[in-house]
Amino acid sequence: MKDKALLFINGDAPKSFPDIEEYGLIACTDGAFHYLKNMNFPLEKLDFISGDFDSHSGSDENIYQDKFIYTPDQNKTDFHKALEIILEKGFTEVDVLGGSGGEQDHFLGNLTVAFGFKNRLNIKFYDEFSEYYFIPKKFTLKDVKDKMISLYPFPSVENITTIGLNWPLTDASLNIISNIGTRNFAIKNEVSIEYEKGDLLIFIGKNYL
Repeated sequence: MKDKALLFINGDAPKSFPDIEEYGLIACTDGAFHYLKNMNFPLEKLDFISGDFDSHSGSDENIYQDKFIYTPDQNKTDFHKALEIILEKGFTEVDVLGGSGGEQDHFLGNLTVAFGFKNRLNIKFYDEFSEYYFIPKKFTLKDVKDKMISLYPFPSVENITTIGLNWPLTDASLNIISNIGTRNFAIKNEVSIEYEKGDLLIFIGKNYL
């Protein structure tokens, strides 16, 4: 059984699509439906389209109406509500495209939503620059030599130690106000990260060199 979901949300449209055959569920918010249609994505592969549909219009409403899930709660974002549906359907891993770009308050809001689900869902964001996600207190990256690695405390991390980065950390503290760990890079194929307290967001970018 394919236990991973793919979710498109309303940031910048991806430049390309992953292999959709790897996913057990494929969904989008109503805003993302526009760019999927314009990019000739096979819309029949969508399992559901969710949102308040304030940004959706067109004849496709009739064709794909059976896939619509109306979520009018204005106290939650469309991303938040889509994750709730995915969780209800029994999925615990979600790849998200369209999480960055556009209005930057949406990007920060998407990170905050993902933070709220981090103990229930393994959420990974992908865009043309990097992949990024929250990591547990002991974590290993593989096949990352020469890639940009940014460590972003959310909002703080204590006693962090890294092995395999060009600028290693040993029992260090990171704080969103005074000391963050961005723009580092991997000098080994495998990078290990451990920390004791806090929450850490990692960005894995393109090759640094």
